[in-house]
Formats: sequence, C-alpha cells, structure tokens
Amino acid sequence: MLGIKKLYILIIKQFLLLFVGTFFISLFVLMMQFIWQYVEALIGKGLTIDILGQFFWYMALMMVPQALPLAILLSSLITFGNLGESSELTAIKAAGISLMQTLRPLAVIAIAIACGSFYFQNNIGPYSKSKIAQLLISMKQKSPELEIPEGVFYDGIPQCNIYVQKKDLNTGMLYGVMIYKMTESYEDAAIILADSGMLQSTAEKKHLLLTLYSGEWFENMNSSEFGESATIPYRRETFWKKRIVLDFDGDFNLADAQSLSQNAQAKSLNQIREGIDSLNHTYDSIGRAYFNDAKRFTYNIPSMPKADSLRSLADIRSRTYDFDTLYAHLDMEKQRSAVNNALTKVNQHMSELDFKGMLTQDGDYMLRMHKMEALNKFVLSLSCVIFFFIGAPLGAIIRKGGLGVPIIVSVLVFIVFYILDNAGYRMARGGIWSVWFGKSLATAVLAPTAVFFTYKANNDSAVFNLDSYINLGMRILGMRRKRSVMHKEVIINDPDYRHDAEELSRINDEVTAYSHDHNLKSPPNIIKVFFKYQPDNEIERISEELEAVIEDLSNTRDRMIITLLGHYPVVSEKAHTRPFERRWLNILSAILIPLGAFLYIRMWVFRLRLLADLRKIKQTNTKIISRIQKKGFDKSTRHSTL
Repeated sequence: MLGIKKLYILIIKQFLLLFVGTFFISLFVLMMQFIWQYVEALIGKGLTIDILGQFFWYMALMMVPQALPLAILLSSLITFGNLGESSELTAIKAAGISLMQTLRPLAVIAIAIACGSFYFQNNIGPYSKSKIAQLLISMKQKSPELEIPEGVFYDGIPQCNIYVQKKDLNTGMLYGVMIYKMTESYEDAAIILADSGMLQSTAEKKHLLLTLYSGEWFENMNSSEFGESATIPYRRETFWKKRIVLDFDGDFNLADAQSLSQNAQAKSLNQIREGIDSLNHTYDSIGRAYFNDAKRFTYNIPSMPKADSLRSLADIRSRTYDFDTLYAHLDMEKQRSAVNNALTKVNQHMSELDFKGMLTQDGDYMLRMHKMEALNKFVLSLSCVIFFFIGAPLGAIIRKGGLGVPIIVSVLVFIVFYILDNAGYRMARGGIWSVWFGKSLATAVLAPTAVFFTYKANNDSAVFNLDSYINLGMRILGMRRKRSVMHKEVIINDPDYRHDAEELSRINDEVTAYSHDHNLKSPPNIIKVFFKYQPDNEIERISEELEAVIEDLSNTRDRMIITLLGHYPVVSEKAHTRPFERRWLNILSAILIPLGAFLYIRMWVFRLRLLADLRKIKQTNTKIISRIQKKGFDKSTRHSTL
C-alpha cells in the first residue's frame, strides 16, 4: 500500500503541475478569441488603464469555466503520455496495478474540479458576466478618442464629417479643412471650407471647440419658413476667424446595470428559477388576455356580466348559418362592401396577431435562454470529468508525451465538443430543438467516447489499429478478401492425395444436402431468425474441414492444383443464420424496425452469396478430384525432401 500511495503522489504532482500550466495557456487562448470579437469596442476609445484592467479581469473570470475542461484534457493526456513513453506505465501494470487504479486519484481530483467549476459558475460567474456586459455596453456608448486622419473623411464627431488635407502634429493646426455639418435633415446641411483651423476639447470633455481661419460657410435655410417654394434659399458667410462649439462626450460613463436584469448569463440557479417563474407568470397572463380577445372577436360578444356572456356564447354556438345563401341575397354593391369589410377586418387582425406573436416569441426566447443557462452550468461541470476520461486513456494508448501529439489530439477533441455544443446551442436558442437536447448534445456524444477509450485502455486494446477497423467495415458491408495460395519452394511432407480426394467428395455431398435442405434462394424466416433461432453450425463445420484439406494440398508441387486452391471462396460461416449471437440482441433489432430491416436484407444477401459459394466449392472440388485421378497421385508417393 505504501508503494501505491507513493505512486499516487508521483502522478498527482505531475498532473497538477501540467494542469496549472495548461489552464493558463487555455485561458489565454480563450481570452484572445473573446477580445477579437470586441476589438472594435476597445480600439480608438481612449480607455484608461483601470477600465481596461477591469475589462480583462472580468473577462478572465468569465472564461475560467470554459478553460477548465480543456486544461484537464490536455494535462491528463500529457501526464499519461509521458508515463507511457518512458515505459513507466508498463512497469506499473507489471507490478499488478491496473489502469483504473492508476486513474483513481486523478479521477477524484477531476470530480473535485468539476464541483469547483459548478460553484464558480453559480456564484462568481454571473457577477463577472454582468460586469463584462456592463463594460461592453459602456465602451460602445463612449465617443471615440479624437484622432482625425489626413486625406479621408472622419465621422467620429456626432453630426459632422470632417476632411483634413494636412495636419501639423507639433502645433495641432489643421490645413485644408472641409466640414459637412448635419442638423435635423439633409436639407439643412451646412458646408464649411477653411484654409486652416484648430480643434480643442473643453475641460469637462463634453464639447469640442473648433476654431477656423479664412473660410466660407454655406448653409441651406429651413424650408418650412418659405412655404412650398420650389427653390430653397441658402446662406453664405465669409469669415476670417470663426469658433464653433460641437457636442462631444469624451468621458467614460458606466452604463446602468438595470438594463441587464433579463440577462440569463448573469444569474445563479436560484435567480434563474425565479426568473423562469416570473416570465411564465407574465406571459401566461398575456396569453390568457390574447385568448379572451380572440374569443370576443370570433363570436363578437360585447362586454356583459359573466353569466349573460356564457348564455350568449352557448346560444351563438347552437345556431347554424348559411353564409352563401345570405351573401347571394345581397345586391352587387353590398356584396362588394361585405367582401371589402371582411378583408379589412382580416388584415387588421392578422397584423394584430403578428404583433402579438412577436411578444410571445420574445417571451419564449427569454425562457429558452434561462433554461439553457441553467443546463449549461451542469454541462460545463460534467465536461471536466468527461474530458479527463478521454484524455487519460488516450494518453495511455498513444504513449506520446510532450506538447506535440497531445496538443493535436486535444485540439481535435475540443473542436468536436465546440462544434456540437455550439450547434446545439444555436438550434435550441432558435426553438428548432428542445433545450435539453441542444445543450446535452455534446455531452451525449462524448460520454460514450470516454467510456469506449477507458475500456480500450484498461484492456490494452488497439484503438488506432487501422486494419481492425477496415476488417470490421468489410464484415458489416459483406466485403471479403480474395484467397491467395502461393507455391512453396521447400516442401517437407507431400499431401495425402487419396484422403484429400475422399474428403472433397464427401464435402460435395454435404454441400448438396445443405443447399437442398435450407433452400438458400428463398428469404429467411423472420420468426426463426429473430425470435426462435435454432443453432446452425453446419457451414462452420464444412468450412473447417475444407480449410484442413486446402492446408494439406497447399504442399503440392502441382501448379494446377495450387491455382485451383486459389479459386475457393472465403465463406461467411454465420452471417446467413442470424444477426447476433445473443438472442436478446436479435429481438431488440427486430423491434427497432429500421435496424431489423437492414439486418434482414443483409442476411438474405448472405444466403444468396452462400449459395453461389457452395456451387463454386463443388466445381473446384470436382476439378481437383479429377486432377488427382488424372495424375495418379497416391499416398505411397509421399516422402520427405529438403
């Protein structure tokens, strides 16, 4: 036990050191990805160091739950990859310690990290997301820092487009100034031309003072003062020096957090539960009001006491109307008026329904977002454990440490997780998929993958053996390799031709009897195949006897017989009898109709192919028997040779 405890300490130290390093690397990568999404809100706004520090701090806190699964995946993969590459994992198994025992302490740590991730998301994460959202809104509302470029129009000042031909960085003077100043509309636009000017900010950073020298001012007069005149007068002013005050808020103002009260990401589980109850109560009352409006519109019931309303509704429902007859008794003008009135009312109520539908869709959207955020806290926490049971077994299988192969594998696994999670999120957010299905899609796919890798690593199975997967695919699709029998240069013992000929003759009789008894041309019996299967090992026995004869005859020196041996097909021994060995799997496949139909057609195809194989075997047997008889091979000719 003391040795095992020391082993646990050694593995835990390696894992924790790698986990800390990979966590900060993962956090940095995720932060860079987030920054690129909002780079326009940061550049050119003149933000102070303390504002940027708050932004990066809350962004780092927000990205912690997403960085934890990736860090666990990468660190566990490198840890067990290093153990496998240095043959330490082999020594551990040789000492009688299984892989599951080796994984035990790190599994406990992974579960503890998952619990910590859930606590972080439920308590610290909502606050950080609320603050980062508040900062982003404030940054977007802040006016940009005043840096007017040369040779292009600058629209960073409200209601102004400024063009500067050249500027002096030392004195701050602007030369060749052209200003398009917009007021209430394009008709009231003003154009200002000046040889030079200077732009300064006021002390409170709420306005800009623009001083222009030697220029002209062209401005359209307000057309409302001159009635409907076709020509609009304008005002022209020539000035030597002119000062203009422009509105410009250059300070940073933190936005009101009250506008983020419906943000589901900024809520804990209790707050999400309360928010869902509040939304359900609000939109249920709106739905009941809409339903009552629809009933009043359908039956045109005026406001009245409840008892009278119910009696009138029952009275209306009991009546029957022949609208075609009533419409036919009207004259042409009244018919046209009735149709127009009906169309007007229908269009009106369709517009009302569209507007009401927009309100209910907003409510459904907010409900879905709250439910998705609640599930997301559990999914991200569970992904820590799943990624551990993917990374550690993969490291034991690949046996490659360092930062090469583990990083490639980790990135591929995380990309699969990100694509599935993002696709499920978008489909659930749009209401196309249910919330639980969309948010659990990635977990439902990766959890069986983790179980598969853990099982394979614990049993030292080859996961990345390409030939095994090719053989499995060929078996499923019914493909097979061609038999190849080569002529031997050195033969120890000659074949027993007489015995082999007798065996081939007997196999011909057995093949003929099997084909006649089982009627392989007809489709298989569904009841016998899926529910009342009787063991059928005859083809397996015949195949074993035939392989023994082929093995003996492969020692011949006769090239004709060698060629004929290559004509024997590789027989599928059980594929034509039933889909699976276990009875309950056969019953389950029959219940699952699409799978059962595929397996049934597959069995029928194998029966027809077996019939063709048996005919080929009979023909080849006959030719080999004839060749043996023709050459007069006899058992007495057998001898040893080198």
